Amino acid sequence: MKRNVIAQVLILFVLVIPSSMTRAEKPDYVIDIWPSAPPGESMDVGEEADFTKDTDKLIAGRRIIKLGNVKTPQAHVYLPPANLRNGASVVVCPGGGFSILAWDLEGTEVAQWLCSRGIAAVVLKYRVPTRTQSPAWLAPAQDLQRTLAIVRSNPKDWMLDPNKVGTLGFSAGGSTVVHAAFSAKRLYEPADKVDEETYVPNRVMLIYSGGLPESGQSESTVPSESKMAWQLTKDSPPIFMIHTFDDFVPVLGTTNLFEMAKKSGVSTELHIFDAGGHGYGLRHDPAFPVTKWHHLCSDWLKRAGWIDPNNEL
Repeated sequence: MKRNVIAQVLILFVLVIPSSMTRAEKPDYVIDIWPSAPPGESMDVGEEADFTKDTDKLIAGRRIIKLGNVKTPQAHVYLPPANLRNGASVVVCPGGGFSILAWDLEGTEVAQWLCSRGIAAVVLKYRVPTRTQSPAWLAPAQDLQRTLAIVRSNPKDWMLDPNKVGTLGFSAGGSTVVHAAFSAKRLYEPADKVDEETYVPNRVMLIYSGGLPESGQSESTVPSESKMAWQLTKDSPPIFMIHTFDDFVPVLGTTNLFEMAKKSGVSTELHIFDAGGHGYGLRHDPAFPVTKWHHLCSDWLKRAGWIDPNNEL
């Protein structure tokens, strides 16, 4: 009896530990992803900084980091403990409208979740702002393709399986993922030996993705960031998607991608919730079931063999 009481106390203690005590504070590695200057337009912007204001809307009662003026793209690598590591990895692309990066909300907090499931997380600090560039998605998608190649070039050092490399994007990060993952070619000239690795991920996850054309939308009315510079084929990687009916980013872009995937024979899972809006990341709001989307995503990854079925976090 005494042993059971102790066990219950320990469980309760784990449940009430503040999230700041369980969150990985620092990445295991920070890598400049290009050996010299990144390809494409040079960026004449100020110093990299957090542009969050005290008056900005709180998400689940907390502020977020709005990281801007990123000229030097980096991969921030978070590795699970060696005894939990299962070989899978996911490159995470935060959103931010190609102006900033929602760095913690859609980046480092997601890395913590992935690591808890035994999956290595690579949070991509891609170049922003690029909204005035045409197309806005190109530099971020170049950064993502290069990062996917970097991850595959380090399987021994990081105990990773090069055949279990996924990517997850939020909002503008979703557009980045689509253009990088479904492009028919590499979007830059090879920079070194790393680029001998493929840029195509093995799995794609899109959470309230932007930059997706709607069904039947004429080319003349499609915004430049949504124009079809990519295509799905029967060999495209499986897709997992989350969206809400009331999102200001049209859900019809996501449903159109689902229809395209079905026609192309690409295995796809789509969940549409009635409410929840946009930009919730992984922060739970009991009023909106969509904010527990990561449980659905975990089940999807578990069925693919990317998560240990005994890991029930």
